[in-house]
Amino acid sequence: MQKLSHAVHHILCAALLATTAYAEEHHVDFLREVRPILSRNCFVCHGPDEHSREADLRLDVAQVAYESGAVVPVDPDNSTLMARVTSRDPDERMPPPDTNKSLTDAEVDVLRRWIAAGAEYRTHWAFSRVTRPDLPPVSDPHWKRNTLDDFILARLETVGLQPMPVADAVTLIRRVSLDLTGLPPRIEDVDQFLTDPSADAYEQLVDRILASPQYGEHMARYWLDAARYADTFGLHEDDYQNIWPYRDWVVRALNANMPFDRFTVEQLAGDLLPEPTADQLVATGFNRCHVSTNEGGVIEEEFLVRYAVDRTATAATVWMGLTAGCATCHDHKFDPLNMQEFYS
Repeated sequence: MQKLSHAVHHILCAALLATTAYAEEHHVDFLREVRPILSRNCFVCHGPDEHSREADLRLDVAQVAYESGAVVPVDPDNSTLMARVTSRDPDERMPPPDTNKSLTDAEVDVLRRWIAAGAEYRTHWAFSRVTRPDLPPVSDPHWKRNTLDDFILARLETVGLQPMPVADAVTLIRRVSLDLTGLPPRIEDVDQFLTDPSADAYEQLVDRILASPQYGEHMARYWLDAARYADTFGLHEDDYQNIWPYRDWVVRALNANMPFDRFTVEQLAGDLLPEPTADQLVATGFNRCHVSTNEGGVIEEEFLVRYAVDRTATAATVWMGLTAGCATCHDHKFDPLNMQEFYS
């Protein structure tokens, strides 16, 4: 009997180790693999939109999914989600046949492995509390010059790569000049850098480039793309519009190293500041960069709504990194933003 007990113990341990090894080898990423499956097939009836929700079941909220028994962590066989997506009974099968949606065998396998591994729900990293990570171990701690280098070197080592040699001075000034101004360095700038014997020659070089007017002009290109800047209306005959003062304001703000909080407030609401200056009024050109029309016969109210939707979606994208535009038609399926909040 004792030998049998030992045998059973060894079998259970072997099964546990095999399960653990399988879970590690077949790790499922909730955000990349599981949530897209649920969003495409389940969230219409079991997601964030309370008006279309069925059976008072939400699969986008971990606690609700757990308490309902739809998802039983580590136990896919007792999870009703698995029973419904694999059922052959059309009255039980999910998604229902009349939706013309169905899960592939690979998607069913992803859900099963996810539940077997603990059914962990994760929010997007952008909505998680920022914490300082531990530095990863590296084989050559003397290579680094700052703590970011630890992560770079650790990543290189995981794929069997070695860092490139230190760039020579000519390559270095070319790189930093192209990065910060979009232009190659002038000959005299290269000569000055190569003949500068000081220990902080590179730091001085960067300061000189940051102080050049070309820095703001180059960086403004990226910002103006995000702000959807254009010199024409964008609709109908695409006529010219005089909005270049806003473009110049962005260039000056970047060259003056304007604090980012001011850079934000003056563009979003410069006209609402106490006794706003002409520059602060010009800054709100950000809100006026949307496409517009002067075509005869257009319905003004319709375009006022279109402009407001564009401004809201753009502000959310530029300052919050959110695809808020999804909430123009329904509560957002991924980001924590509902339709009412969008139109507020």
